[in-house]
Amino acid sequence: MNAAARQAEPIVLALPKGRILKEAMPLVRAAGIEPEAAFDDPDSRQLTFRTNHDHISIIRVRSFDVATFVAFGAAHLGVAGNDVLMEFDYSDIYAPLDLGIGYCRMAVAEPAELSKTDDPSRWSHVRVATKYPNITQRHFARRGVQAECIKLNGAMELAPSLGLCRRIVDLVSTGSTLKANGLVEVEQIADITSRLIVNRTALKTRPAEIHGWINSFRSAVDAKAA
Repeated sequence: MNAAARQAEPIVLALPKGRILKEAMPLVRAAGIEPEAAFDDPDSRQLTFRTNHDHISIIRVRSFDVATFVAFGAAHLGVAGNDVLMEFDYSDIYAPLDLGIGYCRMAVAEPAELSKTDDPSRWSHVRVATKYPNITQRHFARRGVQAECIKLNGAMELAPSLGLCRRIVDLVSTGSTLKANGLVEVEQIADITSRLIVNRTALKTRPAEIHGWINSFRSAVDAKAA
């Protein structure tokens, strides 16, 4: 595709479904992007939405998929947690701006009873249920611990009580879900926030447009913090 054709393509902004979307939308709107009415219709099954800009559309996908759409050039911009960026480590993604939303942490947790006598510094091998096997493997490898990861996409907190494993790695916000399931944090791996992400090729081929939107989002973040 030549440069002129690329410039004629609409810019696609990938947004995550769920809790982060509610936090992201005030920034999206403050940056000057207003989606069509169907975007806010809870009964709508649309995945692609027009905006107040003829050359910009929004797609709404699973949080893990935002990074994939941006990395492979199907979307030019996106909003993704650095948990997703750390897990996939896509070289084609540039993350120029921390949006200051989606605050949580990634942590290792285990049953409260076990934690009374357990010493994490003495672990040599652990079996862990997690949505983040790559992050988990790297974290424990740095500590010289062999980690056997069981990949789950949800309900991690059930794994220890059902005998699947003794420990989990997951995102923690208030800790109330852990507590409700008899678990406690024993190690923190990383602080997590959501970032504006950009496809590197799009940044090179459409620098004025992409940098313009990065600056619009930066101004929205600065205004929120002021």
